[in-house]
Amino acid sequence: MNVLSLFDGISAGQVALERAGIKVDNYFASEIDKYAIVITQKNYPDTIKLGNVIDVKGKDLPKIDLLIGGSPCQGFSFAGKQLNFEDERSKLFFEYVRLLEETKPKYFLLENVKMKKEYQEVITKYLGVEPIEINSALVSAQNRKRLYWTNIPNVTQPEDKGILLKDVIESGCVDREKSHAIIGSIGRTTKREYFKKNQGQMVYAGGCIEVGKADLNGHDFLKRVYSVEGKCPTLTAVCGGNQERKIAIDDKHWRKLTPLECERLQTLPDNYTEGISNTQRYKCLGNSFTVDVIAHILKEVK
Repeated sequence: MNVLSLFDGISAGQVALERAGIKVDNYFASEIDKYAIVITQKNYPDTIKLGNVIDVKGKDLPKIDLLIGGSPCQGFSFAGKQLNFEDERSKLFFEYVRLLEETKPKYFLLENVKMKKEYQEVITKYLGVEPIEINSALVSAQNRKRLYWTNIPNVTQPEDKGILLKDVIESGCVDREKSHAIIGSIGRTTKREYFKKNQGQMVYAGGCIEVGKADLNGHDFLKRVYSVEGKCPTLTAVCGGNQERKIAIDDKHWRKLTPLECERLQTLPDNYTEGISNTQRYKCLGNSFTVDVIAHILKEVK
């Protein structure tokens, strides 16, 4: 099977194809983020890189059997500024449509966020199929509602695996009499990497921080701390500035999710995104597919 992946990111699509048991002869990937490309090449060195989607021409490719992609969603998202198809990022959807017409694959799959009904109807009109909404919470510990447009037959809701945050967090956060910290080396840090706890006591930001002590610039959603007995909210591409999701360690302390835990929330293999900075890992993971949702859809490919 020849696969063309647009806006390929870290090639979560290749992981999903493997899990669905689909043999891939050639995997063509269009991606421009240099950090995402590093991760793809580390995990799938045989990936055929095509660069910018604007430069990809169907006539230059062999017969494509499956076209997949998640066009940039920031122009559509309910969590964003309610932009529309005039947004430069949203216009990339039409590159997907162009290559769908040029390659005429047997199967196609497009993922995008929940959006205004009027935008959803435009995508449906161009692709000729209604989307199915699937929440990643069914197969992972992350609430992530996404729309999937596909001509793959018989796509249904995946079975709820009942996975909670406590099932994916790393061990190693230990209670001590006077401090709470993730076991591991802190390494070189700057003052900005610390929060002040009580009067003058400093706690490393990568460790466990007392709830309510962090100044998160008045953004209520950034102050939220999530119980390990529940689900994590949607991972996003926003990184830095303490915007990573936070989990409660006990009644008084919290810490950020680690990159490895975010990999698990996207049902990727452990350490899949190693090799780039944590900041870029968070960003790439926020942009990624939830692998097991894609694998669930692809299992109907014959």
